[in-house]
Amino acid sequence: MKSCCKEASDRGEDTLDAPQNTDEKAGWLTRLKHKWQVRNILQVVLILCTFALGGSACGYIGRRLMHVIGPDHKALWVIIYVLMVTILWPACVLIISIPLGQFRFFTRYLKKLGNRILGRKPAPNKE
Repeated sequence: MKSCCKEASDRGEDTLDAPQNTDEKAGWLTRLKHKWQVRNILQVVLILCTFALGGSACGYIGRRLMHVIGPDHKALWVIIYVLMVTILWPACVLIISIPLGQFRFFTRYLKKLGNRILGRKPAPNKE
């Protein structure tokens, strides 16, 4: 029997209702805070806003550029749009992150994402 369960049973508490670890009690914002290794919940909210605004801006700019390019064939339109959005998204997110104060987080995030896509091993933590 685990020590936390043994202690709870010694106190006469029901061990089935007690969470097994503290992560089960933590909210999703707190879990994101730990996963992203940021200081506070406000920073998590700003990061989520940056993702939302950057993605929306990317879609809007991509549609506008597609009207200029204007391929007639629907399949070609989709292929070009997906490639364009894939290239535009990191730039949009970085630009949106500057006024929201999350530029440092997103430079690290995009570097890590690029390394995963290219199959590189992550660099050791300097911090």
